[in-house]
Amino acid sequence: MHAVILAAGRGTRMGPLTASTPKPLLPLRGRPIIEHILLGLRAAGARDAVVVSGYLGEQLERCLGDGTRLNIRLTYRRQTQPDGTARALLLARDALRDEPFLLSWGDIVVAARTYADLVAAFAACPCDALLTVNAVDDPWRGAAVYVDDTRRVTRLVEKPPRGSSQTRWNNAGLFVFSPRILSYAERLRPSPRGEYELPQALSAMVDDGCLVRALPVEGFWSDLGTPEDLAAAERRFDPEASS
Repeated sequence: MHAVILAAGRGTRMGPLTASTPKPLLPLRGRPIIEHILLGLRAAGARDAVVVSGYLGEQLERCLGDGTRLNIRLTYRRQTQPDGTARALLLARDALRDEPFLLSWGDIVVAARTYADLVAAFAACPCDALLTVNAVDDPWRGAAVYVDDTRRVTRLVEKPPRGSSQTRWNNAGLFVFSPRILSYAERLRPSPRGEYELPQALSAMVDDGCLVRALPVEGFWSDLGTPEDLAAAERRFDPEASS
């Protein structure tokens, strides 16, 4: 299975930590953040990965090289215009076969087994998209995910107003997609922020009746958005833990 990592963002909430370093290269438990992601994807069966870089992308490419050191073949696409995660995915389209693929945000860290659990869940019940979700008090920082009793996603709301959600499930930023997502990404109109955002494409798939399912994350999960998030992960994240 191929994999895509979206790692083009500026990481402005990290403040001076990303002034001269792209966020995926910030250290976490002795490794750059993105290496933890790549190792998890590789352990789950990914042999090839496309890294979509942007801000200080040459540093990512220089650090990771062709992936030999991590036992995964790496190629790169550069997102020169920060126009959203859907457009970032489309940059990798030519490298993807007409088959399902893994996708991760470049600042999401999970327990090592989560990647394999995701692939196994997709194999057991193939669908148009399988997204991980994690329970939070209020999903206002990410995307509120509404699911039915069968874990089918019935609604997805990106960046809902604080206190407005009737679900505790948050989009956890790790997916298996069928190639169908690409046509939805192509047809997007810009969001109110002027970007073409992947959750918009997912929401359109749900609205059209595509089979989109959710898999709750077990064990550690962190969106490394701020220095405080990174410090907390440094204390709590165990790269060797199985759950």
